[in-house]
Amino acid sequence: MGDVFSSFLLVALGLLLVSAGIQDARSREIANWKNIAIALLAPLWWWSNGLQLWPDVALQLGVASLVFAFFAGAFALGQMGGGDVKLIGALALWLPVQPLIWMLLLMSLLGGALTVLMLGERWIRRQKGAALEIPYGVAIAIAALIVLREPIFNQFT
Repeated sequence: MGDVFSSFLLVALGLLLVSAGIQDARSREIANWKNIAIALLAPLWWWSNGLQLWPDVALQLGVASLVFAFFAGAFALGQMGGGDVKLIGALALWLPVQPLIWMLLLMSLLGGALTVLMLGERWIRRQKGAALEIPYGVAIAIAALIVLREPIFNQFT
């Protein structure tokens, strides 16, 4: 039953990530309820995977707090949107340190590529004016889905 429940949680997370990415691409916002749902599902993920309160859950909470604080600093400097920061913090509750680092690296690369594409489109259309708003939630969601693919697809082999 644990494997079925873990699979259910991964599917729910995947759907929330896809939904957040699409919403960010359309409106440059990520609904708070999506980030809250991701964060609130994390303890169920911990339980379904047998994490112990000490040191496993404590480590997850500590790393997630550090990651959130770092990206909150980026938000304070105007470099990132609040929904993006909350999404990264919620995902940090799910991912062990190594996959989290991998997700953050992928997110950075994908976000950079997305920025270059949007700058190129702006240049082609010869648009000037307001600051470019990058839907970074798209890069976050794709990076997380890539990192999560491993446990999802390994269950079927």
